[in-house]
Amino acid sequence: MKSQNKYRKFQLQQKNIEALEKENSRFKRVYSEYEMMADELWNLENATDKPVPDDFINAIMLQSSYLEDEIEDWLIKFNNQKADIKH
Repeated sequence: MKSQNKYRKFQLQQKNIEALEKENSRFKRVYSEYEMMADELWNLENATDKPVPDDFINAIMLQSSYLEDEIEDWLIKFNNQKADIKH
């Protein structure tokens, strides 16, 4: 049994992500790129056949963290808008 992908940080906010993807094409592109990088990192770290240079993994991790920050900003704004609407 495979352990959970630790790079999938936003799993608990899937409904908000799906809503944002429908209304914002840039968010959809950024989130799609983030998912692709998260999967790639997971595969690289769990591959047993050939070693990957640390520099390469670190570069992907750095890019992923930039994407995470951007996604988090969108989710915060989205959650704030939902809270404003409820009041």
